[in-house]
Amino acid sequence: MNAFFAEFFGTAMILVFGCGVVANVVLSKTKGNNSGWIVISFGWAIGVFTGVFISAPVSGAHLNPVVTLALVLANKFPVALMPLYICAQLLGAMFGALLVWLAYKKHFDATEDADAKLAVFCTVPNIRSYWYNVITEIVGTYILALAVLYMAEPEVGLGSLNALPVALVILGIGLSLGGPTGYAINPARDLGPRIMHFLLPIPKKRDSDWSYSWVPILGPIIGASLAAAMFLVFNAA
Repeated sequence: MNAFFAEFFGTAMILVFGCGVVANVVLSKTKGNNSGWIVISFGWAIGVFTGVFISAPVSGAHLNPVVTLALVLANKFPVALMPLYICAQLLGAMFGALLVWLAYKKHFDATEDADAKLAVFCTVPNIRSYWYNVITEIVGTYILALAVLYMAEPEVGLGSLNALPVALVILGIGLSLGGPTGYAINPARDLGPRIMHFLLPIPKKRDSDWSYSWVPILGPIIGASLAAAMFLVFNAA
């Protein structure tokens, strides 16, 4: 259960920083309104740094279902613990999104743009082309998962010393590959807050765009699986 709570709070920390920075940029009457994509990318990276740093000593800081999947496929993590970790990650993402909504409650009330409210919680592509959107998520997640596999300690995950390197990888993915889809690269990061957007009493909100919700699940699963396969090939020699 210590690992469960480490994954829960570590993932929640990512979402507090990540959804929080998006809220600061896109919602009305905030201090950071319209401050731009670079600010958003740094916010997510700092969230990953903080989440990894606090959870790594206990759980190995997976904080992402497809990171757990990649570690399992690469024989670096026991498959029996996979459901526990994924459940903690999804619930942690929902909790983090809830905290952001509470922190920005009055700004959600003041914002008329329903698309901006949705963007706080989940990814939305700038050009909706489902299979190209999937490819973007595959590429971003492949890079993340391969990096994590080379940083991960045997049968655990990331150590505290890898908090900064993995955060820099996240920052680079956001700056370089985040433009088309918003770089979910983490099914829990997208699905958990999307569920909260659906459940929370946000005034004048739009639908939760469930027709797109499979993209940030399927793309990362494929990307992480390819990274695990490549890792095994590289290390078989």
